Amino acid sequence: MKHVFPLTGISSVALHSTRAENAEYAHITPIYATSTFTFPSAEEGMERFAGEDKSRIYGRWGNPTFTAAEETIAALEAFGIMNSNGTPLQLKALLHASGQAAMTTLFMSTLKAGDAVLSHYSLYGGTYELLLKVLQNAGIETIIADLRDTTQVEDIIKKNPAIKLVHIETPANPTIQCIDIAAVTQIAKQYHKLVSVDNTFATPYLQQPFKFGVDFVFHSTTKFLNGHGTAIGGVLISKDIEFMQTNAWKWQVLLGGNSNPFDAFLLMNGLKTLELRMDRHCSNAKAVAEFLDQHPAIEKVNYAGLSTHPDYAIATKQMKHPGALMSFEVNGGLEAGKQFIDKLQMCVRAISLGTLDTLLSHPASMSHRGVSKEERLKFGITDGLIRLSVGIENITDILNDFEQALS
Repeated sequence: MKHVFPLTGISSVALHSTRAENAEYAHITPIYATSTFTFPSAEEGMERFAGEDKSRIYGRWGNPTFTAAEETIAALEAFGIMNSNGTPLQLKALLHASGQAAMTTLFMSTLKAGDAVLSHYSLYGGTYELLLKVLQNAGIETIIADLRDTTQVEDIIKKNPAIKLVHIETPANPTIQCIDIAAVTQIAKQYHKLVSVDNTFATPYLQQPFKFGVDFVFHSTTKFLNGHGTAIGGVLISKDIEFMQTNAWKWQVLLGGNSNPFDAFLLMNGLKTLELRMDRHCSNAKAVAEFLDQHPAIEKVNYAGLSTHPDYAIATKQMKHPGALMSFEVNGGLEAGKQFIDKLQMCVRAISLGTLDTLLSHPASMSHRGVSKEERLKFGITDGLIRLSVGIENITDILNDFEQALS
């Protein structure tokens, strides 16, 4: 939707960025539960196939409910960012059936056999396995390094001309390591490399990678963007609109990675309250991190909002707030951690993150089960590490539950 004045708040953007027009003038974007769309004439059908908007042809190619979610997420990632000529940044998003589908579109549309991708050694387990097990079989090499060491980043790029894409996950899962997006992107651009950022943990409310010149941003929309744990999804966003409408879109539809109207509708509803939810998530997380950091039963806390975190300065520089995710270890290792998790009475034992309630999981046996122990330990994912996604419950109740479980 075009506005005669610029919107000044991200909640306004979340509510008013998509096209409001629909055939029945529905206030809320409808669920277009249809596999295909009719053409009033042969000429209209030809025009739709020839045009850039594929949302009213076939459900695998697009759907108006997808479009509404795509436009909103693109507007959130672009909010307040200007091009060098002073015009507002324009982005294109493609909504997928899952985060893994969106990540697959990213890699397959930008890389081919003989290319290489450079990434960090602390990644979501699904991303790591996709890089090391799937792309490797397609002849695409993955180089894993500590992207926090910018000298090492430049040396690796110099020595490996096959590198085409630098993929960043920050904050990283589950160690909460943070990468300096601006510094890595500046190096990558000196050598004409593409840069992608997994912004799932931060959301566009806390961090906007396009400010730093990146080419692509990725989200598992399952997490904070949906926010309610009701639907799986993923999204790929880029400032190269032509590329997204051609190469990326073609890979998406040929791989069958499209979303579905009901999940897109649920995502749209979640996006409307993103700012409100994130403010509560973040304030609760800060209190929980400070509680755990001072508790005698806790050996270590990984939270970018603690001054003791090695990447505290980076997080402070590029994030509005360090977020709602952390990981920690209970004194006594794996067995003590299991006892703590089992004693929780309100907080929830479940994988995933970004839902309204507080979730705890055990990465070594769950999200990173497919990663070898040797690799996990190199990442900092010990057998006793617990990942925590702090919810929006009353903070006193979260802390009371943790206190009784640790006692």
